[in-house]
Amino acid sequence: MKFTRLLLVMVAASMLTGCGYNRLVSLKQQTDSSWADVENVYQRRADLVPNLVKTVEGAADFEKSTLKDVIEARQQVNNIKVDPNSPPASPQAMEAFQQSQDALSGALSRLLVVVERYPDLKANANFQNLQVQLEGTENRITVERRKFNETVQQYNTATKQFPTVIYSGLLGFKERPYFASRPGSDQAPEVDFNFGNQQGS
Repeated sequence: MKFTRLLLVMVAASMLTGCGYNRLVSLKQQTDSSWADVENVYQRRADLVPNLVKTVEGAADFEKSTLKDVIEARQQVNNIKVDPNSPPASPQAMEAFQQSQDALSGALSRLLVVVERYPDLKANANFQNLQVQLEGTENRITVERRKFNETVQQYNTATKQFPTVIYSGLLGFKERPYFASRPGSDQAPEVDFNFGNQQGS
């Protein structure tokens, strides 16, 4: 009896291995690793924000509402709890995470535009260094998000291929959500640095 049970387990394991179970495990690990890279660059950006805010606060008469937006957006990012070792399992959880990060991106973009009105702040070496770090981090975020979507595509495709699709869901290999582009991100933003002080108008 025990021998028969052991034989059945060995046959089932052999069938799963032959049908791509090990490949699913590998692809799942790749998506987890890629997610950790995404989390790392987002955390790097969040860590830059306090120093950026502190530097900008030192500028005389700087617009407090702009700083408040950045501080509140960072707080919202901190309030979204996700597992740093595994991506959000549902589209809703991914959307909540992405919306909080997009809000911080928007607040930081507005901050950098407003800084154009403050030549002394723009010339501040500490601010310039933080701006370079922030821009570099934004580029890394774009790269890591693209890599993550690529690994998720490979994983999702594998879970839906025959014969893997027969057992993938039963063994916990659920479809994973992608990062989606922001609405309107296909259109270049309009940036006006004149701020109503146009000459000769």
